[in-house]
Amino acid sequence: MMLNNAKPRKMVQSIVTGGVAMESGPDDVVGRAIARAAARLPAPGKRVVVAMSGGVDSSVVAALAHAHGCETIGVTLRLSDTGDAPSRAGACCAGSDIADARAVANAAGFAHYVLDYASAFRSEVMEGFADQYLAGRTPVPCITCNQTVKFRDLLAVADDLGAEALLTGHYVQRLGGPDAPELHRAADPSKDQSYFLFATTAPQLARLGFPLGGLDKPTVRALAQHFGLRVAGKPDSQDICFVPNGDYRAVVRKLRPEADAPGEIVDMAGGVLGRHSGLIGYTVGQRRGIDVGGQAEPLYVVRLEPGTNRLVVGPRAALAVSTVHLDALNWLADPLPAAGLAVTVKLRSMAPLAPARLFGGAAPRLVFPEPQFGVSPGQAAVCYDGGRVLGGGFIASAS
Repeated sequence: MMLNNAKPRKMVQSIVTGGVAMESGPDDVVGRAIARAAARLPAPGKRVVVAMSGGVDSSVVAALAHAHGCETIGVTLRLSDTGDAPSRAGACCAGSDIADARAVANAAGFAHYVLDYASAFRSEVMEGFADQYLAGRTPVPCITCNQTVKFRDLLAVADDLGAEALLTGHYVQRLGGPDAPELHRAADPSKDQSYFLFATTAPQLARLGFPLGGLDKPTVRALAQHFGLRVAGKPDSQDICFVPNGDYRAVVRKLRPEADAPGEIVDMAGGVLGRHSGLIGYTVGQRRGIDVGGQAEPLYVVRLEPGTNRLVVGPRAALAVSTVHLDALNWLADPLPAAGLAVTVKLRSMAPLAPARLFGGAAPRLVFPEPQFGVSPGQAAVCYDGGRVLGGGFIASAS
């Protein structure tokens, strides 16, 4: 389906400048959505780079920027060595996504480039993912990907191209603060991706734009239909892009065959209860898959011991922790006071917010007034003040 370039561009500029809407213009929902998104774009005529994954979100961002009058350059990263071969539905970064991104750009008439980042992605994201599992941690590769190839490297590309901003389709908000831009949760809680972007640095945030942060997904799909995008009905990505069918163990086995060695399942006192088929199949707090019977109460994974290849299990009460130690703290707010700062925290992407006090210094830590359960090393602990993302770090240990 071809884009009608002139009509959406005139529409966006009319709404943003307060002009009278055209008789054949969008309905109120689409018109308001265009106005909200366009208010988060650089001025018409400015050059922008749009990170285009081939999905509906980034395609809408590119269409909005182009219609707004920005000199739009779409960039898609090839993250695997499978070329443009089609891949499974519902994944991101699939080979067919490159063709979709290219088609959207060609139909609209703006420039589009495909950059081969397969080697960098493998070394910085996939290899690190496998090494984290080998170390008994539960990694979040999407955070690493955002830290490296998506933000660090794409911002460098934007600089090389002389662009004012890098725009993405993430559901998160960049709002003006008293001294610098602030990172905030998306307006739609069900789509909020702020947990995965906590490691964005202040200099990066100053160059990034998230036009969809104030919208919900049905509205974004309505915008895709309004712009005539061929990806308007494309499914959302569901899996980690390099993990086929969600089978992360197969990926780790391929990269690190030694990670799948069987070993002992032991109780809190070290007594042997059974055997496991490889530590990579377990995470702290897990209940299913522990092949031990005849216990008085359900057993949970309490910790993984990669040095001895032992899986330590115990009752749910053994999971309770009150202090979480952090690595690689990234902070986007005022310096932390010596007495700590009251925050709310997410310890997993789908976990509810929990109150805590964050202490900085050489060994950052979170102290919780109520016990937390299933806290897994390798996951991120992201700190909020209301809707604002203050920063966070990776969980090193808990006690």
